[in-house]
Amino acid sequence: MLNTLIVGASGYTGAELAAYLQRHPHVHLSGLMVSSQSSDAGKCFSALHPQYKGVLDLPLQPLTDVMEAAKGVDVVFLATAHEVSHDIAPVFLEAGCIVFDLSGAYRVQNTQFYEKYYGFEHKNPQWLRQAVYGLAEWQAEKIKHAQLIAVPGCYPTVSQLALKPLLEQNLLDTAQWPVINAVSGVSGAGRKASMTNSFCEVSLQPYGVFNHRHQPEIATHLGTDVIFTPHLGNFSRGILATMTCKLKSGVTETHIREAYQQAYHDKPLVRLYSKGLPALKAVVGLPFCDIGFAVQEQHLIIVGAEDNLLKGAAAQAVQCMNIRFGYQETLALL
Repeated sequence: MLNTLIVGASGYTGAELAAYLQRHPHVHLSGLMVSSQSSDAGKCFSALHPQYKGVLDLPLQPLTDVMEAAKGVDVVFLATAHEVSHDIAPVFLEAGCIVFDLSGAYRVQNTQFYEKYYGFEHKNPQWLRQAVYGLAEWQAEKIKHAQLIAVPGCYPTVSQLALKPLLEQNLLDTAQWPVINAVSGVSGAGRKASMTNSFCEVSLQPYGVFNHRHQPEIATHLGTDVIFTPHLGNFSRGILATMTCKLKSGVTETHIREAYQQAYHDKPLVRLYSKGLPALKAVVGLPFCDIGFAVQEQHLIIVGAEDNLLKGAAAQAVQCMNIRFGYQETLALL
């Protein structure tokens, strides 16, 4: 059994992680932790998330001493802010834990990236170099041997899963940058209430135009520039991404379909549409990324859908853990 700790367990992603790990046959959930300053410290997990009453009645322990918390722990999931993960991940790593970080703190191996897009100086370049990017369908061999897995963001996951097979097969004319328009539910902003994510205030609107930190994450790992425009939708969870691309001369619908089949025929958490396009209702509450497309002459529209808290966060983190330890990839997820 893997003694497993979740730090940041009070949030939406932390709660989804706890639910998955509680039913995982090879995991002992040894602790749910929150920041020592958190108003949730000391509360019962199921009091915050009543859907788990009688299932997960564990206390939310304050994280006051990271070295002490690491004792006897095999696996740590960090559902914490970027700066927090940056600071505490090395302590868990040096204690010998396998760390799955759901923040952005170790996703891009470039310290200047963090100063520009995250607003803090990255002081752990040695761990940054060792981190493996946890896009599960594409990084499995590296994940199997990694100690630090940086789980991708929700927008980057759906964007890369949709575009990467076509770029790998050299089917896109990248002189015209792929355009990604994606809409996310408000749970992506976290559990802490604010005016910007209050349901009474939220209206469908773009944000972070040309300067959202997920754009360089997507572009870096795809190896090509993209135009990425996120939108906040007035619904609780899920992401729908519509991507517009230009095909190279001579590329047909058959080439595209074959590229997707080749990439994902043996990947159980990516579902390809032979007809029609995905909708949010097909993925909310499930660990899948659904992909469909339409072609007209040299123009390609791809639609990807996922639950931002699941395939875009908690489910992919558990999927990475399953890969890392040689378990069935979908264990505890389906």
